[in-house]
Amino acid sequence: MSQPTAQVIREAPTNGSSQPSTRLAATADTSAAEIERIFNLQQAHQFTVAKTNARERKEKLKKLHKAVLARRQDIRDAMYADFRKHPSEVDLTEIYYVTSEIKHAVRHLSKWLRPHRVKTPIALLGSSSHIHYEPKGVVLIISPWNFPVNLTFGPLVAAIAAGNCVMIKPSENTPHTSAVMKSIIDGLFDESEVAVVEGGIATSQAVLALPFNHIFFTGSPGIGKVVMEAAAKHLASVTLELGGKSPTIVDETANVNAAAKRIAWAKFTNNGQICIAPDYLFVHESKKDEFLNKFRDNIEAFYGEEAQQSDSYARIVNNRHFQRLSGYLDDAKARGATVVYGGRTEGSEDYIAPTVLTDVDPNSDIMTEEIFGPVLPVSTFKSLDEPIAMINSKEKPLALYIYSKSKQNIGRIIENTRAGGTSINHSAVHYFNHNLPFGGSNNSGIGKGHGFFGFEAFSNARGVFKQVSPFSAIDLMSAPYNKLKQTLIDLSIKFF
Repeated sequence: MSQPTAQVIREAPTNGSSQPSTRLAATADTSAAEIERIFNLQQAHQFTVAKTNARERKEKLKKLHKAVLARRQDIRDAMYADFRKHPSEVDLTEIYYVTSEIKHAVRHLSKWLRPHRVKTPIALLGSSSHIHYEPKGVVLIISPWNFPVNLTFGPLVAAIAAGNCVMIKPSENTPHTSAVMKSIIDGLFDESEVAVVEGGIATSQAVLALPFNHIFFTGSPGIGKVVMEAAAKHLASVTLELGGKSPTIVDETANVNAAAKRIAWAKFTNNGQICIAPDYLFVHESKKDEFLNKFRDNIEAFYGEEAQQSDSYARIVNNRHFQRLSGYLDDAKARGATVVYGGRTEGSEDYIAPTVLTDVDPNSDIMTEEIFGPVLPVSTFKSLDEPIAMINSKEKPLALYIYSKSKQNIGRIIENTRAGGTSINHSAVHYFNHNLPFGGSNNSGIGKGHGFFGFEAFSNARGVFKQVSPFSAIDLMSAPYNKLKQTLIDLSIKFF
């Protein structure tokens, strides 16, 4: 197995925290031969895992829950080292989501695993039908760097609940966090059931070459297409949680202060590196000045007048993404955009201040590409026709946010747009409701996750038909055909 020893360098913390900061040398790729060895083990073991009952699967989930809490400080330290994420933000956006997803699955798993009885048509009189949820088999989870624990262990909970063997390929961009997750998994599971393989592009290519039964990928639409192409070679099913440009509308009836606070929270948490972050904003022209003033006030309430000095403000994950965002800013300004707040950058620490732009050219990079950073373009509108037309001119977003007190406006926006999910008078919090399906549509994703929907994604809904009675109506309509049988067929067509 090609797993080099991680080289860790401890440093004094730079944010006033008592916790040490670390840098981790790049993790080498796991060899294709090692990945195939683990895959073969899991294939051989899949039916043993599939036969586990609800109690046994719940025990596994409870052990994962206990391990995540036991390693909570290690996860905090790792995420600070990877991109200076504040411990409280780690707890809220990483730990809380995973522990609540586990508790939800443990509460409901017995019900999910029971046969789901369905009605049988009268034409099939004498029979019964039900749906049996069975595991897909050996599945692959490819997780991203922006919420590495959340977006690795969340799908893992669903995969375990469904009874699968699982291979996990975490992001190489957050090596400290990936190392902690691997340590947790290695301590809980035999590699024939759940295994983590680390590395970069070569590792991704090696796992995608294998005939997994299902692939759960979270990342960009561009890489999602690569994953789907690889899956197609083996006719593997996929769940793709992608991204896109999630719009926000603040109409003339909205509570402006609440809107400004909640949009600022969703936009600048994790430094804007959130697939469901508000990507661009429409505010009614009558509310523009009030909104911009309240937005500034809320940014400064969160991070102070200089966010660079705040230990609550994370950093861009690496310099490559910093350069990408800086390029978007430069392009927007060159095309006439006005920086009404922020705009300062510091490449030595991958820092971009919370930034608000107005007068943005709709053809600029920042309006055509997913931003995935702490920059928010703001436009005004007079009629809802304007934002609706703009939203529908782009790919379907992963999320759409509406701030309004008008039921008519809310209904009109929802009926005339398409999106993976929507929050009304809040942003991003729909993600935390395990009873709602989470996922995109077309360019923003395929399939759904969370709660039962995640369990369903990793399961095959196997339809089971059982002939209970010796009598079957179909037997009366089988060959050789005659006038009586034709009459029965005609009656079935007409009435059943």
